Amino acid sequence: MARSSCSLSRMFLPRSTFIAFLFSATLTSALLAKSRPTRPTTVADAGAYKGAVIMEAATGKILFEDHDGEASPPASMTKLMTFLVIHDKLQTGALTLQSPVTVTAADSKIGGTQVWLKEKEVFPVEELLYAMMIQSANDAAHALARTAAGSVDAFVGLMNAKARELGMTHTTFRTPHGLPPANRHIAEGDLTTPLDYALLCRHLVLKTDVLKYTSVKSRKFGEGVRPFDKVIVMNNHDHLLGKVEGVDGLKTGFTNGAAFCLSATAQRNGRRIIVVVMGSPDAKTRDIKVAELLERGFASLPPGGPAFTPETAPGPEPSPIKAAPMPPPAGSPDIKFALPPPKK
Repeated sequence: MARSSCSLSRMFLPRSTFIAFLFSATLTSALLAKSRPTRPTTVADAGAYKGAVIMEAATGKILFEDHDGEASPPASMTKLMTFLVIHDKLQTGALTLQSPVTVTAADSKIGGTQVWLKEKEVFPVEELLYAMMIQSANDAAHALARTAAGSVDAFVGLMNAKARELGMTHTTFRTPHGLPPANRHIAEGDLTTPLDYALLCRHLVLKTDVLKYTSVKSRKFGEGVRPFDKVIVMNNHDHLLGKVEGVDGLKTGFTNGAAFCLSATAQRNGRRIIVVVMGSPDAKTRDIKVAELLERGFASLPPGGPAFTPETAPGPEPSPIKAAPMPPPAGSPDIKFALPPPKK
């Protein structure tokens, strides 16, 4: 079983077995990471999530698992599979990044998080991919799915076929965006497990350029298409970007039924870790736990193991986060840590 310390900061200090996380200037209590027993869970994990998994990206080896096979809604993490199906269409030439997507009334009425697409607006595929992965735009996901497969239902069929191909045996997709069904019955919406989603994330970082999109912290949407005052500044929902060493993706998710979810990946010294956490009670708890699991994963990697080598053109190099960080967007959690005095 993996053992690790937790380390999160805007500056780097020597790693220690005990690291405390502090959220915001007013939060004075620390969450201290404890030595991990031989079983996969600890008392500190109770209530932090419904399920979690750590995977080494190079080998697919599972380094930690806790309720990783229990199915629950992935919320907007669903868009990772939408991205993969679109990527496959790009690979076959059925689409290009410049292919025009004409917005329909149905696209514009999806609701939830969006870039407020208007009927008859036209955007290239690539712009909508950025909107889907940075802003988590449901309307962009719907428009891409409809365009790529002729109908949303046909696209969802491709999503499920891809899930079977990847061995995601406990996954069922019903939407390209992750919104719950109108009746709010969880069993009738998108369902997956942390382990299944780790398989998807590994495939994405190995064989696609998903990090090109998920590593972007902020980007404008609509420039050159919309009036200046209608251009939207998109801010990435992944608050670990720029705050945890090496993090460059992948995707957050939240609905009332799913609670707070995050599929994350980080690369350090040529090694890459994937962490999937589902069902956290709030964003702060989720982010702290994911950061802790990333540290646990890197600490548990055996020395001399294989370096992570993507099989396609890589995305941008992971940032070492050594420069002074930018202030977080208003309302986002401010992740800090402090080192307690060494034990005598």
